[in-house]
Amino acid sequence: MKQEKRVRAHVARLALTAAQSALLDGQAHTARTLWNLLHEYTTFRQGRLAPVKACDQAIRVARHQIAWMARLPAQAAQAVLKTYRQAWVNFFNPDHPAERPTFKSRRSRMAVDVPQARDLHIGRINRRWGAVNLPKVGRVRFRWTKDLPGVTRGGPAGRITGARLVKDAYGWQIVFRAEIPAVISAPHPGGRIGIDRGINVALAMSDGTTREHGPWLSEGEKERLRRLEKKAARQRATHRTGQPISNRQARTYRQIGRLRATAKRRAVCWQHQTSTELAEAFSEIGVEDLQITNMIRSARGTAEQPGRNIAQKAGLNRAISGEAWGRTVTMLEYKTADRGGRVVKVPAAGTSQTCHRCRHRDPAARDGIRFSCTNRACGWTGHADTNAAINIETAAGTVVAGRGDSGVTRSVKRQPPRAA
Repeated sequence: MKQEKRVRAHVARLALTAAQSALLDGQAHTARTLWNLLHEYTTFRQGRLAPVKACDQAIRVARHQIAWMARLPAQAAQAVLKTYRQAWVNFFNPDHPAERPTFKSRRSRMAVDVPQARDLHIGRINRRWGAVNLPKVGRVRFRWTKDLPGVTRGGPAGRITGARLVKDAYGWQIVFRAEIPAVISAPHPGGRIGIDRGINVALAMSDGTTREHGPWLSEGEKERLRRLEKKAARQRATHRTGQPISNRQARTYRQIGRLRATAKRRAVCWQHQTSTELAEAFSEIGVEDLQITNMIRSARGTAEQPGRNIAQKAGLNRAISGEAWGRTVTMLEYKTADRGGRVVKVPAAGTSQTCHRCRHRDPAARDGIRFSCTNRACGWTGHADTNAAINIETAAGTVVAGRGDSGVTRSVKRQPPRAA
């Protein structure tokens, strides 16, 4: 039996008054400004990071001398410094996908850290509500939807290590960071399966089944979103550059944001339910190693070499972004790991053009959602996504650990074969 600790998050909606919401807005704006000041100082030094002690001392002095800097709690300011330095560490790490840190605009997500759990004083009021202390804000109620480790009597084992306050289109919410013990007793007893992610079919499985969903917004909601976007375009056309936007224009943006947040919530809900089902059923899940950022690049081109079919490519990019393929794989990775399984990423080249039965590869074999093998000796026909999923499963079964280790805990390095 191997004892481990895992960090998980729990999101709860805060019930704030107008004054408390304004205080958190001010703290978030200060946190963003502090990030930008740190980045400007680092850029001025041509990428040479100043010592942590010097930055921390400068922040302490600024909080005493500048009134608006004092709005941000001291622990939250130190968390901004820690997060900024970690962003540079991730950027210089060749195995990390993080890009170079940049300035944060006013459109970035508003967030404030509460790094120490001792400042929270979490308590339960009744069956539906709990209460938490927020620095410089006071006692705030939050929606109680799940027992928190180390807080609820007789609840799950573990402890709360901190929290992060995040604002979305529906208001402020608190994200508790929970550290829970995990015991991995044996490998997952389930089998292996391959998954092909698509647009017409959300998830096509190698066993011939599919996992599909309906539209994230109803027809009425889509029509309302379309009208609001047209209204926002008219308001932008009459807006004077350099002047603040009107209250009506801000209200239009809020309404658009709430509809888009509704669509995202429904997508995340479906992804959580589907990924949990798959993680419980299978021990090894094969997926394509897709470069999604490259797939959704604009086809606009340049003035010298303008692109073609720009509108069609833009529609395809929106459809890919709406499916959130990367988030699905992220959920599968940690959920299968919790259950003793693993997710294997295989090269995407050739998986949709190769016949899984005879291994004959021909781009002309796929016609939309139909796959017809052009090898006369084979002639297999069927759903193109199912064929690709079977190829992914086959490739995932031949993946070996790059350092020769085995078992549930494996090295990150892999040596996957090509699909064809």
